Order: sequence, then structure tokens, then C-alpha cells
Amino acid sequence: MVLLCSANALERARMNTPHTNHPDDERSPLGETYRQGPVLLRGQMIPEESTTERLLKTDESIDWLHRDPWRVLRIQAEFVDGFGSLAELGPAVSIFGSARTDPSDPVYQAAQYMGAQIARRNVAVITGGGPGIMEAANKGASIEGGKSVGLGIELPHEQGINEWVNLGMTFRYFFVRKTMFVKYSSGVIVCPGGFGTLDETFELLTLVQTHKAATIPIALYDSSYWQGLFDWVNGTLAQRAMISPLDPSLVTITDDADEAVDVALSGLIRQR
Repeated sequence: MVLLCSANALERARMNTPHTNHPDDERSPLGETYRQGPVLLRGQMIPEESTTERLLKTDESIDWLHRDPWRVLRIQAEFVDGFGSLAELGPAVSIFGSARTDPSDPVYQAAQYMGAQIARRNVAVITGGGPGIMEAANKGASIEGGKSVGLGIELPHEQGINEWVNLGMTFRYFFVRKTMFVKYSSGVIVCPGGFGTLDETFELLTLVQTHKAATIPIALYDSSYWQGLFDWVNGTLAQRAMISPLDPSLVTITDDADEAVDVALSGLIRQR
């Protein structure tokens, strides 16, 4: 009976996982459309808080004592769905970067080129599934007939999975999503981006530094964007012994898109 209840709870949690790019997701007279599993929400019914905000919010009500176990099952369902969908993906490289980069930006064009070059090597491209740099990399991979993966995140009033993804998932929780990036990437290219991009990059560096994850090659594309940050890493963190003198060597900063691709793919060569 306990196993049956747990299975039913897991299935209910799975059904609450958000989906995007549904035919009903076009703009209606009521405003934007927001989907959570089979539930469609519009206008004033769209939640103001994301699932992550609700999870981390301090709540004085003891009702949380009764609701948290269900959240655990929902989190478990996300891991099951993620592992199940990506287990047979094969070799892959993740490309991180801003959702705000315009298609006219040279960095957007470089990301599209890098996505295409990776796909030509029969390697999947994984992104956060959104617009900007993510869209560019997915577009390059998709046009080349490659595997173009988008791991989206549930955020209010944000665009869903971009149209160039041929394998996409939308996650409720950032930590589940980042686990998928780390687990299934043999290399990473990081283009200019904001807090989200920095979060993904430094979490990966932390996992490698602490030996919680295998060392994988990380290329930072566009030295004009990254060099100042890593001058501080070398000049302040390393000099004050906050990190090992060798830690800055975990990344390669380059302005050459082909070099960034070669660096990211070098992880596959090491694994053979």
C-alpha cells in the first residue's frame, strides 16, 4: 500500500511538471499563457512566484510540514524525467550564455557557428533552451541535423523552449536542471551572460575544484567580457590564497570560436 501511494504521488508530481510550446500557448485576449502540466493559466491566474521561490520562502505556517513531502516527490519526478530523457543522449557539450543577446550581435553569430561545429562532430549541443545565446547554439546544431537539447526553467513571464530545440525539458527547480548540465556534458563553452550564466559557470568550477565532479574542459568565449573577471580571480583570489594557484587554469579564455569548440571537445578525447 505504501509503495502504491508513493507511485501515485510520484505520478501526480510528474503531471505537475510545466510544459511549453503547446498549440494553446499563443497569446489570447486574456493575455499571456502559462502552463503547468495539464493546467493552462492566463491573465490574473498566472502565479507571481516560481516553484523555486515557493520552496525557499520562509513560511511561519505549519502547513509546510504537510506540503513539503509532496515537493520531495515532485523533485524526485524531475530527476527521474531528466535522467530518463538524457540517458541515451550520447556525447554532449553545453553552451551557456545570455538570454538577452540579439541575433545581430557577433556573439550570437559565434554561438550559432559553435553549435553547428559541435553538431558536425556528431556531438549533442545542450543549452538552457531559451532565447539569445541559447537559441543561437540550438539553431546552429539543429540546422546541421544534430541533437539540439534545451533544458528550460519555469519562470513567470519568460519565453519557453526556443523553436530550434529537438529535445526539450522544462524544470521547476534550478538545482535539478544544473545537475543535468553537469552530468551529461563532456565540455562547456561559456559566452557572455548575466547572473544565471555566472551561477552555472561558478557552480561547475566549484564542483570540479572540490572533486564532486570530474574535471571537464571549460572555454570562456570573448576575452573582452571575461578577462577582467579572471584578472580579479588571479590577482585577488589566488594571491590571497582563497583558491589554489592552479584553479584559474580550469578555464581557457579565447576569442577564437574554433578554439572554444576544440577545447570543449577535448573532454571527449580524454574519455576515449
